[in-house]
Amino acid sequence: MYAVIRTGSKQYRVEEGRELLVERLEAEEGKSLELTDVLFFSDGKEVKVGQPQLPVTVHCLCLGEEKGPKLRTFKYRRRHNYYRRYGHRQTLTRLRVERIERKG
Repeated sequence: MYAVIRTGSKQYRVEEGRELLVERLEAEEGKSLELTDVLFFSDGKEVKVGQPQLPVTVHCLCLGEEKGPKLRTFKYRRRHNYYRRYGHRQTLTRLRVERIERKG
């Protein structure tokens, strides 16, 4: 059984017991979280595609926040003695999928 959810303007395929990293969510470490923006659901026998969403809830446990990889950006203009370097590390939330609950 798996589902495709949307969070942080990205889509993720989730299964029960799996961990995933998503863009930062306002959730405390150790707290339960419900994700209701489910776009696709399959239980092995039938497939449901939402238009745009399905009546399915994904229950997750927040395992904490961490930082992603460092991304470096470089601006440069030739012959003008101009360059800028800067970096960025996105804050991510680690979730563990506890169960996928289908309503109706």
